[in-house]
Order: sequence, then structure tokens, then C-alpha cells
Amino acid sequence: MPYYQFTVPAGGATLRYKAEIAAAVTKVHSEVTGAPGTYVHCSFAEVPPGSIFVAGKPVTGPRMVGLIRDGRSTEVRARLLHGIADAWCAITGDAKEDLALFLQEIPGANVMEDGVILPEVTEEPGAIY
Repeated sequence: MPYYQFTVPAGGATLRYKAEIAAAVTKVHSEVTGAPGTYVHCSFAEVPPGSIFVAGKPVTGPRMVGLIRDGRSTEVRARLLHGIADAWCAITGDAKEDLALFLQEIPGANVMEDGVILPEVTEEPGAIY
């Protein structure tokens, strides 16, 4: 279910590494949450330079919005953010200070995947991810 959308300025190194970034994000998400990698979605949107702004001024750093199921602990969310940022920087050479990563939690009931409405997150042993 997790869906990670990366918005990157055109001409940057990021787009050369899409597959490597997607594999790294999948690994991070699976290791942190226990969810199988087959559930992790990643997409990349390239935008013209001057299309990403902070405080009204254009920036060149990539952005990520990740949709994850509601119910993850603060620690799990922090591990996801740091893990994704560290993987991103190791692959692209971008500085961590140039990234902006956002997680948005949504109830499992708001997601259908493979024809099934997802259950809510539970951290009980043997539970669904």
C-alpha cells in the first residue's frame, strides 16, 4: 500500500537513478514495517526548473510525499523518513539538507489494492502489515 511520489527538477541526477531509488525505498519500507516489498509503490514526476518553491522562492532539491497506512508509531515514521533520506543521498549524492520528505497517513479502509480493501495496521505478532 505505501505509495511514494517523488517530484524532482528536470536535469538533475535523480532521474538517472529511478530504479535504484525505488529498490532502496522498497527495502527501507519493508525492513522498517515488515511489509512485503510487493506492496511498495514508487513514482517519479519530473518538473521544469523553477517549479518547486519554499517561502515563495524556487528550490532545486527533490521532494517526496509518501502515503502510508495510519497507525504507525512515531518511531516507525522517523525510521522511514531517515532511512529513505539516507538511501536517497547515498544513491544521488544530494545533501540531506536539500531534501523535503513528507508522510501522510491514511486509514487502510481508504485503500484498495489487488481488489481488496486493506485492514488497519496492527503491531500484534503475526498480524497483517
